[in-house]
Amino acid sequence: MGVLTPQVLAEFFVNATSKIEPPLTTKQAYDRIQNYLLSWEVLDLTGPIVLEAVRGVRTHKMAYWDAQIWALARLHQIPIIFTEDFNTGAVIEGVRFVNPFARDFDLDDWMSLPE
Repeated sequence: MGVLTPQVLAEFFVNATSKIEPPLTTKQAYDRIQNYLLSWEVLDLTGPIVLEAVRGVRTHKMAYWDAQIWALARLHQIPIIFTEDFNTGAVIEGVRFVNPFARDFDLDDWMSLPE
């Protein structure tokens, strides 16, 4: 089972309505986000997560917004983040980064992982 963060949902909205061709309408993006909210757990952003993200910036030289996603995963013991923003296969303090857009990515490999 996967999880989302408010930041990921916000980034989806911005990118889907302005950075893809053709962009989604605001209504289409709203409907998709509403569906995600009904289908996925959304983790809350808390003060300790912000502090951990700042530690990620300081210790691992991450950009803050990437560090915030990493911090949420680390503090919630989520071992894998699907993102195109990190080197595929990189592992930082137990959190592995996988690029779902990489040529060798195969969704079936991830669907069969034990929970």
